[in-house]
Amino acid sequence: MVQVVSSTNMLILVPQGAEYQAVCRGLKQVADYIPPVVPIPVGSNSITIYLEKCQNWQELLNHPQPRVLVMGLCGGLNPRYPVGEIVLYENCVKGKNLQKCHQTLITELSFRLPGRVSLVRGLTSDRVICQAAQKRRLGEEFAADVVDMEGFAILEYFQQLGIGVAILRVVSDGCDDDLPELNSAISPEGSLQNFALAIAMLKQPIAAIRLIRGSLRGLQVLEEVTASLFQG
Repeated sequence: MVQVVSSTNMLILVPQGAEYQAVCRGLKQVADYIPPVVPIPVGSNSITIYLEKCQNWQELLNHPQPRVLVMGLCGGLNPRYPVGEIVLYENCVKGKNLQKCHQTLITELSFRLPGRVSLVRGLTSDRVICQAAQKRRLGEEFAADVVDMEGFAILEYFQQLGIGVAILRVVSDGCDDDLPELNSAISPEGSLQNFALAIAMLKQPIAAIRLIRGSLRGLQVLEEVTASLFQG
């Protein structure tokens, strides 16, 4: 029999801001005990520094079979995964290195969301991939389906501690979608700078509209899937 997700030994990590807020809204719809949720900075470098300094998971280590679930949005690198698609990573690649996600936790999450998730390979990038042509190129080069900025670093860190990790994300921009140049809007600490973000979006209004629509759709699905995952 497949075990359901146990929230008592799980910690959820979500990029700070709108993604964190969407997950919290989803958990508010759940009457039972819910796991703690920790907002994390955006970006590979920022998350690595944060993981090394933070002590939020020390209590987690006291539980048998401690788990970490990473949730949030991601970008599509493959046309099979459009905006709104729910994806569950089997593994994640960065450069020539690959980290596998926790197979038992993948099975449990799939059981809780039957027919709603696609198993994928994730790619972690140091930068936001803004151009559609680059998305498609990276997808082919790394045989990857989606891209994020935190997954590989989180897997690498927690696997050293013997903690299983799963990554569940929602696609917010497809592989054919150009985005505004967002990298200048991310601070070295891993937070979005509103003024710089506004400037970037004003420079590319059509791409900005596409980004907003995709993000709103992705956040809605993220909230819904969070509630579904922990209900009952």
